[in-house]
Amino acid sequence: MVEAYELTELTVDSARTAAARLLGHDEHRWAHVQAVASKAAQAAAVLGPADGDLLVVTAWLHDVGYAAPLVVTKFHSLDGALWLRGQGQERVACLVAHHSCASFEAGLRGLSELMATFSDEGTAVRDLLTYCDMTTGPRGQAMTLAERLLDVERRYGPGHVVTRGLRSAEAELSHQLAAASRLLGATHPM
Repeated sequence: MVEAYELTELTVDSARTAAARLLGHDEHRWAHVQAVASKAAQAAAVLGPADGDLLVVTAWLHDVGYAAPLVVTKFHSLDGALWLRGQGQERVACLVAHHSCASFEAGLRGLSELMATFSDEGTAVRDLLTYCDMTTGPRGQAMTLAERLLDVERRYGPGHVVTRGLRSAEAELSHQLAAASRLLGATHPM
C-alpha cells in the first residue's frame, strides 16, 4: 500500500514524481498515465507556456484518485480533485475533477453536489486533457473515442456506472475531442 503523498510544489517533474509514487505500482494504470502525459507533452505545443505546462502536469495527475490512500468517494476524478485541492492546487483540482466529462458519472453516483464545488473551466486545456485521456487505452495504446468506449464497456460491462457515465457523455466527449483536434490541426477519427 502506498502512503499518502504531499505535493509541496507543482511542476511537471513533481507531478510525474507524485503520479509515480501513487500509481506506479499498478503496471496498467501507470502505462496509461505515462502515455496520456506523453501525448499531453506533444499537445502542449499549441498552448502558451503556462497552459502547456498545466496540461502536462494535469495529465500526470488525472488518475491519482485511484490511489488507495486518496480514496474518499470511490470516484477517482473527485478523489484526485479533493486531494489536489487539499494540496492548494485548485485549478489542477478542477481540471482533474472534470477530465473526460466526469460530471456525467458523478451524477449517476449521486455526487453532483460535490462535483459542483469544482468549476469546469471549459478551456482548451480541458479539451486537450480529455483528448489525451480518451484516445489512450488502459495499457497506453492509442485508441479512437469509439474504441475507448467499447473497451470500457467490455471491461466493466454495459450496466456499470463507468460505462453508463461515458455513454451518457458521448456527445460532449465528441465535442471536446473535436475542439482539441482543431487545436492540434488534425481531424480526430471518431
